Formats: sequence, C-alpha cells, structure tokens
Amino acid sequence: MAREPIEDSEAFLVEVCWHYFVNEMTQAEIARMLNVTRLRVNQSIQRAKSLGLVKIQIESPFLARSKQQDALKNALGITGAIISPVNRNDYDYHRPVGAALAAFMTERLRNAAWKSIGVSWGLTLDAAIRKLPRQSHPDLEIVSILGGTAKGSTFNSFGVVSGLADVLGAHYSILTAPIYLSEGIDRDLFLSQYSLSEHFRKFESLDAVLLTCSNVSHKSFLVSHGLPRELTPEGLIAAGAIGDVLGQFLTRDGTPVSREVDDRTIGMLLEQVQQVPEKIMAAAGPHKVDIIAAACRRGLVDTLVTDDLTAELLLEKHAADT
Repeated sequence: MAREPIEDSEAFLVEVCWHYFVNEMTQAEIARMLNVTRLRVNQSIQRAKSLGLVKIQIESPFLARSKQQDALKNALGITGAIISPVNRNDYDYHRPVGAALAAFMTERLRNAAWKSIGVSWGLTLDAAIRKLPRQSHPDLEIVSILGGTAKGSTFNSFGVVSGLADVLGAHYSILTAPIYLSEGIDRDLFLSQYSLSEHFRKFESLDAVLLTCSNVSHKSFLVSHGLPRELTPEGLIAAGAIGDVLGQFLTRDGTPVSREVDDRTIGMLLEQVQQVPEKIMAAAGPHKVDIIAAACRRGLVDTLVTDDLTAELLLEKHAADT
C-alpha cells in the first residue's frame, strides 16, 4: 500500500514539483515512483503553489496587454483584439503589427476551415508576409478584393496577394483593374467583362477578409498615388471623409462620404464585407485612430490587429466620445 506522510515536508513538495514541472512526468508516474497516491501528488502540487514554492510565469509580449485587449474589444464592439508592443522612441507601425498579424494568421489557419481569404493591400500586409513561416495550404485561395496602382509593386495588389499565396502554399486570384475608374466610365458595364465578373463572384463566398485602412493625408499611399485627378484630399475632407477602407471613404460615424466615389471604386463593396464570416483589420498609427473607430462602427471589423500606442489612443477617444 502506498505510504501517506502525515504532513509533507518542503523537500517532498519540491521533489514532487520537480518531477512534474521539470521532468514532465504525469501525476500517476510520480505517485508510483514515490509510493504515494495520485491524490497526494496533486495535493502536494497545489500546496507548493500556495506556499510560493512554485510560481507560474508566462513569457509573452502580449500578456501585459490582456486587459487592454479586453477594454479595446468592449470599446469598439469587436470580438477580438491583438495588440503588439512598439518602440515608441523609433515608432514603426507597420512591422510590429505585421508580425502580430502573421502570428494570428498562422494560428487561425491551424484551426479554421478557411477555403478562401479576401485580401486588401498595403505596407502592413507586406510586413506580415515577411514574418509568416512557410506553410502548405493547397486548398486555400487568396483573392484580391481591391484594384491596384502602377506604383508600390511589393505592397500593391499583385505583390501582396501573390506573396501571401506563395508563403502559405496556396493559390491566388488577382483583381486586374485600377482602384478607380476614370470619370464617365460605367462601372456595371466595366465589371460585366467575363474575367472581372467571375472574380467578383468570389467575393460572395469568402471565409475571411484581411483589411487595412488609412486616413486622408500624405501618409496614405492611396491618397498620394491612387486618387483620380478630380478627387482631391481637400475635397474629400470637406465632404466629411476621415479615411478609407478598400478605397471607399467614410465619415466619423462610419457612413459613406460619396456614392459617386464608391461607384467608381473597383473592389469589394463594404456592404459585402459586412457579410463575410471573419473580418480582420490590421492597422495602427495615431493618424488612423478615427478611421479604425469608424470601420468598427460600420461593422467591418471582427478582430483588430494593432499596436499598444494606437490602442491607448482608441481607448482615449472612446472615453472622450462617451
């Protein structure tokens, strides 16, 4: 019969915990080796914890931000928040958020039965691709959901979609069109071309979307290089625009600024985005606080991937607005 000490000594507690936590033995194995019951082993582990002999320490840059993540979810009305730490003395809002998005995507692809992912483009998504480990998802299709520009090849539509598909071992479908149609061109007629209509049908069955956003300033590549001549930042701001998602400009409350602008955009409509089962937005920077909040109000975000500085500013904005 297994021996039962009247009261375990500290030496006994340490021995049990050493075998359990360091040697990774099961409680049953420890009980057999020490000739005690499994219950006694379990009680010893719990007692060691209560005495402070064993301390569980989780090493993760995201741990300290768990409360901030919960606060951000509640403030923005979203279901998930991933917050990456940044170097505030040398602030870069693309690489840290890209790394966090890469980690999140790797985990989701392990568990989610995704068959198609709609992808926008931008520097943050380009940064995520550079951090993603090589994987194999031959049944997964990466679908571009926004037209491109002639500049910014690595982080433009083709560069992001093909790069993401390459690192994930997936196949891809490119939206071969500009972001905006020239003035006077009928959008419905333009999209009636077979290759485009076939591509746009894929928007109806996406399992997830990866989105970015930006404000109306020189910091936005779209504003600097993608707007048609007749669409100016000054005109958009005068109309109430605070930023765009997929080339469609929103006001602070998330409503569209101009149906005329939206009708010239070649990409997935925001009404379609709202119907996608999983909506992920990767965005950070003080200049994006208003448009991130507006996108969340519009129902375009389920999970936000951002940095701790942007999270603080979003929470401050929420407190000021309520």
